[in-house]
Amino acid sequence: MWLSNFTLVLPGEVVSEGSVRVEDGAIAEIRPEPVAGAAIDGGGRLLMPGFVDLHGDMIEREIAPRPNATMPIDFGIHELDKKLAAAGVTTAFAAVSFATESVYGHVRSLETTSAVIEGINRLRDDLLIDHRVHARYEITNVGAAPALERLLNADQIDMVSLTDHTPGQGQYNNLQSYILSISERRAISEDMAAEIVAKRIAMRSNPEIEATLKEIVALSLKHKLSLASHDDDSVEKVAEMHDLGVTISEFPVTAPAAEEARRRGLWTLMGAPNALRGQSMSGNLSALDAARAGLLSIIAADYHPAAFVPGIFKLADMVEGGLPAAVAMATANAASSAGLSDRGEIAIGRRADLVAIEPGDINRIRATFCAGRFVYSDGTLHPLRALAA
Repeated sequence: MWLSNFTLVLPGEVVSEGSVRVEDGAIAEIRPEPVAGAAIDGGGRLLMPGFVDLHGDMIEREIAPRPNATMPIDFGIHELDKKLAAAGVTTAFAAVSFATESVYGHVRSLETTSAVIEGINRLRDDLLIDHRVHARYEITNVGAAPALERLLNADQIDMVSLTDHTPGQGQYNNLQSYILSISERRAISEDMAAEIVAKRIAMRSNPEIEATLKEIVALSLKHKLSLASHDDDSVEKVAEMHDLGVTISEFPVTAPAAEEARRRGLWTLMGAPNALRGQSMSGNLSALDAARAGLLSIIAADYHPAAFVPGIFKLADMVEGGLPAAVAMATANAASSAGLSDRGEIAIGRRADLVAIEPGDINRIRATFCAGRFVYSDGTLHPLRALAA
């Protein structure tokens, strides 16, 4: 199948009026000109690789859209699948948490998190896009280690990140702000929120934390999984994580932490919503500032996959290499950091994960292909309707 007359975003360059031939789910040929008799004429629209999302928190909102309103897990997975395809995501790592003390309640319990992971793996072959599991291990929650180890040994996990949400450091370095946040979210008094915070701080002194952390790291590396750290806030924290075997620094909180991550050869990942808004919702390092300083290498959906496209175009205006470099943050760089060498670029032999975009004031996704299979269209590229019949 030929996709003709697209503006191709290739590694390092943009080619106008180019064409791509898809065969057996892969890219078989690329030409710098239109071809006759193509299945789809792009009309000059952009064609870029499908997005590889290493950190998406959205599944929790699909199974618990409101407090005390729980939906079936399988239903939530299918609904998220559709939304991701429409957002141009073709490989999605669901970032699920083992954090029983979280303000998100039961959706981060051991039972629910394990059921979500098992559900994703069970449904994987029936979904529109390629779904994988990113297990977020809260290091103070040592009681979760046996469940995570069981899932790792059953090959149910594809990536692991080490998180430490102990108040007073990392993302929650302002204790008073964090106490107010808990008070508002849970509709409790500030005194009650302060007690919860004090309890979480006390959990950090558990003598089992370090030994359990090393066991989780060793098991992750044994299974050849990419290992990430979360909310690095200092040079010292980055050094500690690097020495453990971490290769991705997720959402570095400060510029010095991001600089140290880059110096040590780590991938630095931040949220596409941060890039779109120009600021972190927590008041931490801006993705745009990190990009300007050459410190940003990957963007992820975080909590809003639709932010990928506008985030990419914002970044394209400020990073060396322009649009191809910005696109690589959501595609090739993300794929490489996760050890996925078969995707992330429009290149011969790579998976035909592709996104067609209509440029304009609002850059709109018109169609998405996953491994050459048409998984989303807004109806604009009319021939797609015939292909889907």
